[in-house]
Amino acid sequence: MDLRPGVVRSGVARGPGVSMRAVSPIARPSSSRGCGGDRGFTLLEVLAALVIFATAAAVLGGAYLNVLNAYQVMARSVRQQDDLRFAREQLLAEPDRRKAEEGGDFRSSEGRRVEWRAEIEPTELPDLFTVRFRCRLEEAPPAKGGEVEEEFRLLRPTWSEPAERDERRAEMRKRIERIAEEQLAR
Repeated sequence: MDLRPGVVRSGVARGPGVSMRAVSPIARPSSSRGCGGDRGFTLLEVLAALVIFATAAAVLGGAYLNVLNAYQVMARSVRQQDDLRFAREQLLAEPDRRKAEEGGDFRSSEGRRVEWRAEIEPTELPDLFTVRFRCRLEEAPPAKGGEVEEEFRLLRPTWSEPAERDERRAEMRKRIERIAEEQLAR
């Protein structure tokens, strides 16, 4: 046990001229950031906290802007798909092949201009056509419009010429009969 003056053990100061009363831990002198003393942050600690906060704010702000941008892109895509669907419906509703090939244009409900055209080719089967559908969609000036091209087959008896339809039906009938004869011969 150290009995030198001023040395504190178990909260009691000992030595000549020192009373035997308990010394409170708050009253103890502190040379560093231990118990007691002025509590505060150093300039370095404040700057480190500011850097961490600024970095987190920048990352979260960037993520938020990406989410907003994604919402705008999705909304534009939905509008374009609606316009494309309406243009396709106009093509499918057209009973005259020549008018369907000429295409058409319209203004969407939000004022965008939509133009569509179709290239229609007959196939080997009667009343079945290969359609190359092109649709140009315009957007407001900051956004870019786009052109969509689709190819599909469409069964449209009204687009066939009667003489051509009869000729193709006769060819198909002969082909079916030939296949049936080959299967019976086996």
